Amino acid sequence: MSLFKIGLVLSVIGMIWISFVFLQGDKISEEIVLKSASSYDVELDLKGKGIGYYKIFMSEFAGEQVFVQILDTNQNIISEESVQTKMSVGYFDFEKGGVYTAKITNPSENQIDMQVELGDAGSEIMIPPGVMILVGAVMIIFSSYMKLKNYSIEQPDKNIL
Repeated sequence: MSLFKIGLVLSVIGMIWISFVFLQGDKISEEIVLKSASSYDVELDLKGKGIGYYKIFMSEFAGEQVFVQILDTNQNIISEESVQTKMSVGYFDFEKGGVYTAKITNPSENQIDMQVELGDAGSEIMIPPGVMILVGAVMIIFSSYMKLKNYSIEQPDKNIL
C-alpha cells in the first residue's frame, strides 16, 4: 500500500471518529417561537471543563435579530452575541461543571420561529482523532511532494521547424 493511500485512510477514519464524538456529546435541542420583546432559556448540565457551543437556526429568516447570552451556574454572563443570520454557531469556554444557560432574547417587533441547540463540543475527546487526521494529511502531502519532485515535462526543441 502506498503512503498516499495510508494517509487517506487515516484521514477518513479520523474524520468519521470526530463526527461520532461530536454527535455523542451532551446537548439539548429545542424548537421555539419567540414573541416580540420576550426571551427564552435553554439549560444544560455540563460536566468538568471544556468548550461548549450553541447553535441558532431561524427557518423563516427575514432579517430579524436575536440576542444570545450564555450564563454560568451563578448567572454570570460568560458570552454574548447578537445574531443577524439564518444560522449562527458560537463557542464558549466553561471551567467547571454545572448548569449553563443560553438566554435568547427577541428585541424585534416580529415573532421568530427558531431552533436552539446547546451542547458540549467534547474538545478533549477529539484530540486523538485530530492527531490521526493530522498524521494522515502530512502523509498525503509528503507522498504528493515525493511524486511531484521527480516529475518533469519534456520540452520540444526550440529550433525544430
